[in-house]
Amino acid sequence: MEPIVETPVCHPRRNRRGQAQGGRPASYAGDMSELITNIGELMTQDQDQGTRRNAAVVLEGERVAWIGDAVHAPAADTATDAHGRAVLPGWVDSHSHLIFAGDRTAEFEARMAGEGYTAGGIAVSVAATRAAGDYDLTRLALGRVAEAVAQGTTYLETKTGYGLDVEHEARSARIASTIADEATFLGAHLVPAGADADEYTELVCGEMLRAVRPFVKWADVFCETGAFTPEQSRRVLTACRDAGLGLRVHGNQLGPGAGAALAVEFGAASVDHVNYLTDDDVDRLAQSWSGWAGGTGDRGTVATVLPACDLSTRQPLAPARRLLDAGVQVAIASNCNPGTSYTSSVAFCVTTAVLQMGLSVHEAVRAATWGGALALHRETGADEDGRRAVGSIAVGHRADLHMLKAPSATHLAYRPGIPLTHAVWKAGVREA
Repeated sequence: MEPIVETPVCHPRRNRRGQAQGGRPASYAGDMSELITNIGELMTQDQDQGTRRNAAVVLEGERVAWIGDAVHAPAADTATDAHGRAVLPGWVDSHSHLIFAGDRTAEFEARMAGEGYTAGGIAVSVAATRAAGDYDLTRLALGRVAEAVAQGTTYLETKTGYGLDVEHEARSARIASTIADEATFLGAHLVPAGADADEYTELVCGEMLRAVRPFVKWADVFCETGAFTPEQSRRVLTACRDAGLGLRVHGNQLGPGAGAALAVEFGAASVDHVNYLTDDDVDRLAQSWSGWAGGTGDRGTVATVLPACDLSTRQPLAPARRLLDAGVQVAIASNCNPGTSYTSSVAFCVTTAVLQMGLSVHEAVRAATWGGALALHRETGADEDGRRAVGSIAVGHRADLHMLKAPSATHLAYRPGIPLTHAVWKAGVREA
């Protein structure tokens, strides 16, 4: 396979007019364009485009401007020859915890030696995070983002949750809003040592929520034994919904619980972990999608599975196959965090989903791209509304592309553990 080559081409701009699918709005007349051609497999995750062979894509500015057969590709300002490589949407990592300091290697070693996981290890990260200065906390988070991008992640959510007081949660929210695409308030991650659980819940719902509100779009709660009870979780979700935040839930990770049911009741965008689901939980999640048809209609609650975390905590793998078969929309995310999933490799999670969770390659890639976008309400939007969709490759969508060192996405599972990212474009800019 030949090395990737980018060369300027000298075709006049008028040659592209009328050739780009969907037209070429005048507002983009000044944007530089790039043709990526000779793509062996283009897995668009767009229902109209599907998976194309011997394809090409034109990027203009931050948007996708044209998709089609390589032999019919229009001219552009520069051209990149993929030499038969596969191209996917960039990974959309809809669940991460990047704002932290410190190390929990000892906890990991103990767990590998047979100790069970409980949520209490979060307190170790809280102490280290509070002790870190703003510069170091930001520097560490930016390093983790860079690692994720180098592995194909082009859209990223991250949470607070290692501050657990008003000052440090507000600081974490501010930093999260500068280093990630989406920021989530997770003050309800754990009740700090020595605090009264109900009093702390009131703090989360009141002063802490007001302090973080300018910096975040979402709110989350860890509804789990050892974290927040269903009643406390309900209070948090109600307060955050009333404050205008979108909702997410950590639920059903360590055993059966109320997380999935609460997520559906509150219309949460996602419930994440979902290792222990009852038949009723699956039915509720499936029913939440009953008004969704062909990508339109009333969206339900996405079930986000976190395979790297399942392996690290030695919990049963989340039932992704069962959820998909029931009609639930599924996302795959890294859950990058210092205690239970210290990886930003979405490719590793996709590989695990194929090899151990019963998903096909296409299903797993879809869950880690379009599914993540769905969990963040970013799967729609194009030129006409000024908001560009992520997680799929279509005209007008954000130009987030992930080129593999392989002719097809199947190699992600066929060659587990092999770093297959060859090039990454984020909003039309070559990042790696």
